[in-house]
Amino acid sequence: MREELNQGLIDFLKASPTPFHATASLVQRLEGAGYQRLDEREPWYTEAGGRYYVTRNDSSIVAFKLGRLSPLTSGIRLVGAHTDSPCLRVKPQPELQRQGFWQLGVEVYGGALLAPWFDRDLSLAGRVTFRRDGKVESQLIDFKLPIAIIPNLAIHLNRTANEGWQINPQNELPPILAQVAGDERADFRALLTDQLAREHGLNADVVLDYELSFYDTQSAAVIGLNGDFIAGARLDNLLSCFAGLQALLNADGEETCVLVCTDHEEVGSTSACGADGPMLEQVLQRLMPEGDDYVRTVQKSLLISADNAHGVHPNYAEKHDGNHGPKLNAGPVIKVNSNQRYATNSETAGFFRHLCMAEEVPVQSFVVRSDMACGSTIGPITAAHLGVRTVDIGLPTFAMHSIRELAGSQDLAHLVKVLTAFYASAELP
Repeated sequence: MREELNQGLIDFLKASPTPFHATASLVQRLEGAGYQRLDEREPWYTEAGGRYYVTRNDSSIVAFKLGRLSPLTSGIRLVGAHTDSPCLRVKPQPELQRQGFWQLGVEVYGGALLAPWFDRDLSLAGRVTFRRDGKVESQLIDFKLPIAIIPNLAIHLNRTANEGWQINPQNELPPILAQVAGDERADFRALLTDQLAREHGLNADVVLDYELSFYDTQSAAVIGLNGDFIAGARLDNLLSCFAGLQALLNADGEETCVLVCTDHEEVGSTSACGADGPMLEQVLQRLMPEGDDYVRTVQKSLLISADNAHGVHPNYAEKHDGNHGPKLNAGPVIKVNSNQRYATNSETAGFFRHLCMAEEVPVQSFVVRSDMACGSTIGPITAAHLGVRTVDIGLPTFAMHSIRELAGSQDLAHLVKVLTAFYASAELP
């Protein structure tokens, strides 16, 4: 099972270079399991035992299995994650021609580690909006082939490179796509028009706009002398999206189960389709009774917010509190912060620990050093919007926000097992 899950994750990562593609990948797998699409602009007709999903902005998704028991009786089991990762986004007018090279101007999305983006074989993917036969349409594209690179400056010309230097995103990050003749003018929208024709057979009249990101073409892989690790891009947080999906597909109990994977967490979640927006609340309001019964149902529910945790790095162990250094392949991590950067409390942490013990899944704890700032995730945001009890958890990883991150090859199976048990749990605290 472990090897099958890990290969499934690798395939999912390959098919999901952007939040748009990640959502499309989730949709494909959900529909294959009998889930039906609901349109937010139309009336919904659902029934007990039904399986449904809804997307927004093509980059966020809420999928749910309606139990045969009323949610008012036993609450809802929710698992939350996010579809976006730090990356380089192409600017609206990106064409640069310098020293005979065609480059694209990029904007840094999220808190990316920039140095690992150099000397990588990069491709480009995302959503393109265009006009065809007088109508405005949108389509996902993925060049797949390595079409760009950001070469490092040779150490001979940057003698202090190994002493650390501040990367200027404006000047040093534009990827190189090609060489061009002196009087040749690069046209990025024409390139996108050609890609729409090649990939989808669409003859666009004009490309109107786009949301496109560069990504590393190197595939994720199980690595290490004994296959102890999974290395790959976007483990934060597609790993949790994939684990939540597997658990939801495993769910066959009488309870109502929800998986929510939203965009824009890496930039604060404040958007129409982010956790700090109304999407999840609006979906739940359409599924549950109104007024007093809605509040009662939410108060009987529980959210597991799943996002990656910082594993203790052997070269930088001093960056962790000595008693709270999560290790790879030692199970999911309960994340705690007294200042509410995580929404965990003693009851929700205790319940998650109880689930792990019952399933014989190892479990760990993480608290940031008292002299360091703590990150956050969708847990506190969702808890604040819904008033739902929440526990923040995640799998330990190295190199978070790098172009290539590292997780333990045993931990995905641990997480899927405990999330499956959560969806099947007959009682919540």
